[in-house]
Amino acid sequence: MSKKAKESALNWISENESRIIVVSNKIWEYSELGLQEFKSSSLLADKLEKAGFKIQRGVAGMPTALIATYGSGKPVIGVLGEYDALPGLSQKPIARKKPLVSGASGHGCGHNIHGTSGMAGVIAAKTAMNVGGIEGTIKFYGCPAEENFSGKAYMVRDGFFDGVDACISHHPSTMNAAHLKSSLAVNSAKFTFMGEPSHAAGSPEAGRSALDAVELMNVGVNYLREHVIQEARIHYVIEAGGGQPNIVPAYSRSWYYVRAPEREQVESIYKRVLDIAKGAALMTGTSHEVTFVKGLHNTIPNRTLAEFIVKNMREIGAPTYSKDERSFASKMTKTILSEQKLEQLRKSNRPGWEELVDVDIDESIPDPWGEGETSFGSTDVAEVSWKCPTIEFDTAACVLGTPGHSWQFTAFSGMSIGHKSLIFASKTIAAVLIDLLSSPDMLEQACKEHKKRLRGRVYRSPLPPEAKPPLDAWKL
Repeated sequence: MSKKAKESALNWISENESRIIVVSNKIWEYSELGLQEFKSSSLLADKLEKAGFKIQRGVAGMPTALIATYGSGKPVIGVLGEYDALPGLSQKPIARKKPLVSGASGHGCGHNIHGTSGMAGVIAAKTAMNVGGIEGTIKFYGCPAEENFSGKAYMVRDGFFDGVDACISHHPSTMNAAHLKSSLAVNSAKFTFMGEPSHAAGSPEAGRSALDAVELMNVGVNYLREHVIQEARIHYVIEAGGGQPNIVPAYSRSWYYVRAPEREQVESIYKRVLDIAKGAALMTGTSHEVTFVKGLHNTIPNRTLAEFIVKNMREIGAPTYSKDERSFASKMTKTILSEQKLEQLRKSNRPGWEELVDVDIDESIPDPWGEGETSFGSTDVAEVSWKCPTIEFDTAACVLGTPGHSWQFTAFSGMSIGHKSLIFASKTIAAVLIDLLSSPDMLEQACKEHKKRLRGRVYRSPLPPEAKPPLDAWKL
């Protein structure tokens, strides 16, 4: 019965392929920034509601967050979807750099595909549940602001993932893969310094420079780098530094990220950064405030789910490409430095990566790899992974070597190669959902592995209890 149900799910996606692509293209056109995804989230919610899902909108204090639920009882399987864009990455779906709207945002990480694949996957699975008489609950989580404010962290903290037995997420990428790497835990915070304005030439002694405090903090943190673990990452920008040179700046603000492989390592380094900020304020006679923006854990991988996803991906079969699509891919490869592509492949540490150096589109589906390794990015999917067995798999939407957060990624996300990644991922999500709902032994194995990897550690939200989603962040 599970096989018949799975076939009905895959057939539903094939039959509705053009409609699924329309949704992805609309979100691509909207290109809304994090916590501003009003049209994108509404579009997904409306489609899911029309398909028979019960919709909760505006969850965890975020107007663009949603949960769509179908079915009842155990098991409860979640599917994640993202739909936020990135500033300044507007791009036409062509093989040369040309913004659709100059200076506007764009889907340089493919989240138009991400959110749509989750939507299509759960609707197809719901159809199959009815055909096969399969019991259980499926939930689509519409998750805002992954790129900057980590909406999932608020959703997890506020209990919206409690009782979920397993969770699946998909991300467009340069490969078809379900790897086993962890990610870096992170803290993000803004440091605001307040001083006293004065004429910088006529009465500098009367001034207290907030910009001096920011710069001294930066110097202190840069000296700290020698005395933290090698795998840590600290980076910052100065968001506000004063008005003009002849006025002692009374207000200045910096924004810091502190990353490390384990949550407790981040907390230790972050405390030292806080002390450096205090020292900078003392040295300059200024006052300061710290605004905690977000905190995330490292990801807990799950081999059981990864292997099951790869099995389904291979049964479905990776997309094939037309002559025009291969020509487009070849042109895009020429926009990427060969050493950049080589370094990206090397950093992937994928077995046999050397064989991909001269490949444009990766059509293979490798075994899961990366056990014990840590990627150097951070993701709020990690928060979910501490609550239940979780996997985020990739499907090839771009040529190998394509940088994340690039105009090339935006272009791919709005054209047919990205569309094929979307459909492949939608089918994979639907198939895995059906298997998880109807295979209690496999789900139990994933849960046992999850418990073992946690090693008795208990999830504690990095967010302060009083922290609220920064809905007005883009106004700062």
